[in-house]
Amino acid sequence: MTIRTKLLLVDDELDFITTLAERLRLRNYDTRVAASGEAALDEIQKERPDIVLLDLKMPGMGGLETLKKIKADHSAIEVIMLTGQGDKQSGEAGFKAGAADYIVKPIEIGNLMDKLLEIRGKLGLD
Repeated sequence: MTIRTKLLLVDDELDFITTLAERLRLRNYDTRVAASGEAALDEIQKERPDIVLLDLKMPGMGGLETLKKIKADHSAIEVIMLTGQGDKQSGEAGFKAGAADYIVKPIEIGNLMDKLLEIRGKLGLD
């Protein structure tokens, strides 16, 4: 039996995140969701994901702050930042904080799958 890649999706837009989670589950990813940076950190303590998809703009703890906390405590977790259109500079700031990549919303599922496959290879999860 193949070990499924564990994903944590973090975004305050619940419709978006639950729909994306379902699409990824259908592609055999073990997917959980969190609606805030604080909730994401709690979920990581419960069960460490392999990859986090992290929205940049959220109320409370924003994506960059959440990314820095994830990387400080769990440097092996790979993080893909999700940014809004026209917010590429912030996505690029995520690289400096340790993000593996960033994707501009709206997400094209094929592009996301390519990035996940690349990171899975880097982590040895193929």
